[in-house]
Amino acid sequence: MTEQTHQRQAEVRALARLAGDELGGAVDGIASVHRAIAGRVFAAVRFGVGPAAAPVEVVHDAIADGVYRIVSGTAVAAGRLAEKTVDLPGAEAPSRTVLGAGFLGALQGLIGDDLEDARPILAGPMTLRVDGDPVAPEQIGNYVAAPSARVVVFLHGLVETEHAWRLGGRTSYAEGIEQDLGYSTLQIRYNSGLHISENARQLSELLERLVEHWPVEIEQLSLVGHSMGGLIARGACFDASESGLAWVRKVRHLVCLGSPHLGAPLEQLVHYASAALVRVPETRPFGRLLRRRSAGIRDLRQGSLVDEDWRGADTDALTRRAIREVPLLDGVAHYFVTACITRSPRHPLGRIIGDGLVLTPSAAGRNRARRIGFDDSNGLHIPAANHFTLLNHHAVYEGLRTWLTTDPTPN
Repeated sequence: MTEQTHQRQAEVRALARLAGDELGGAVDGIASVHRAIAGRVFAAVRFGVGPAAAPVEVVHDAIADGVYRIVSGTAVAAGRLAEKTVDLPGAEAPSRTVLGAGFLGALQGLIGDDLEDARPILAGPMTLRVDGDPVAPEQIGNYVAAPSARVVVFLHGLVETEHAWRLGGRTSYAEGIEQDLGYSTLQIRYNSGLHISENARQLSELLERLVEHWPVEIEQLSLVGHSMGGLIARGACFDASESGLAWVRKVRHLVCLGSPHLGAPLEQLVHYASAALVRVPETRPFGRLLRRRSAGIRDLRQGSLVDEDWRGADTDALTRRAIREVPLLDGVAHYFVTACITRSPRHPLGRIIGDGLVLTPSAAGRNRARRIGFDDSNGLHIPAANHFTLLNHHAVYEGLRTWLTTDPTPN
């Protein structure tokens, strides 16, 4: 059995088992909601007719619980059977196809930390990717026709993969930079459900190996991250600087596209909504479902970049905890791009929604309480655009082409 065949079987069977377990869990959740609602109904009936309602309630509960138990158990059993038998002969491993990778990327973003522990084949380590295939830094020279001393590394965002940069089927930023500037570009795929600090550490280790094994001496290393990718890039630079790693001394530019440096309002809303939902029996399963969201998503609440922000903390606590402010890297030009669904970020709707996921002040790294330290002149705003527009937009590309050819000046 070839390595790719083994990987395909392992991924397909793990997905089948996960589907069975998740379906069984969903049925159990529906049963809990049914039970809570029925309990309130029968309580009202007992108030009206007295003990006569008790036999009916007992029969109802027995039948309902039995049906839900059978359906849930069948789903789980089917998943376990599929885990041992299912396969897609002749097909590629899902992680090596655009659609399969996209599905896995979304799954990782939602529950990637759980997958890391329970089904690591569906999580996977951070890797360089060439045409969807993982490539070790030690072997990257075999895949680059004309390696440049100037290298640009692209990091996707939450629930995305490296394929996201080709939004709309247009030429990607990486392709344009290679054609117009002659730089080498590299794509990284990672499990966006892990803590940002964990991915930052993995990125730092990966780039250290990359710099060591790049075919020519790297003179300029630039990092471009969309959304969470920008936070991971900042965290990796900080981690490498603190650890004294060599690669970080090569960094000249760091570009953040729609990164929630000060937090994302949607995660903040979900945090409080889940706390409210778990307090009521009828909605408790929905609250528990929201609380399953990954560590990576939770880190977006305030833009946490280091371990100390989450280690030993009650992640469901409603009290706002202080986070460590991570400084920008000295001697590196930091750029940021913001977007807003309205033409002006000052529009009332734009102030509330921003680009749909990130508010303009957060992407710019400054509000009344916090300031990351970006130079205002190093920013670009895209009006009438959403969060994902920043993955492939002509104005952003023009900005990148200018920035990446500019000598860095201190922030």
